[in-house]
Amino acid sequence: MEEKKKEQLGLLAQLVKLANADHEIKEIEFQFIMSIAAQMGVTPEEFRSIFDTYAEHTPPKLEGDRIVQFHRLVLLMNVDAEITQEELTKIRKMGMMMGLNAQAIETVLNEMHQYPNKVVPPDRLIEIFSLYHN
Repeated sequence: MEEKKKEQLGLLAQLVKLANADHEIKEIEFQFIMSIAAQMGVTPEEFRSIFDTYAEHTPPKLEGDRIVQFHRLVLLMNVDAEITQEELTKIRKMGMMMGLNAQAIETVLNEMHQYPNKVVPPDRLIEIFSLYHN
C-alpha cells in the first residue's frame, strides 16, 4: 500500500478511535468520518477496512497538517453536540501524540465554547497554535 494511503487510513482510524471513546459510534459521527474519507479520496471499501484491520497512525510530518487533523478531531467531537469526559481525555492525548503544544490544545478546547456549534474558525485555530509555537 502506498505511503499516502497508509497515512490517510491512519488519520481516519484516529477519528474512529475518538468517535468510539464513549464506546459507541453514532450515525452522525460515522457520516462525518465517511465524508472526511471521501474528501481524502479514500474509497468506501478502504474506509470499511479500518474497522476490520489495524491502521497505524503516524502523525503528519508538517505541523500544519497535524493542526488540520486536530481540527477534524474537534469537529468530530462536537458533531453530536455531546462532549464526554472520555472524548476530552482522548482528544488531549491524541493532540499530544501528534506533537502539538499542550497549552494550545487546552486553549482550543476552552475557546470552542465561544463559537456557534463549537467550531473554532480555522484562522483562530492557526492563531492559537502560532502563539504557542516553539
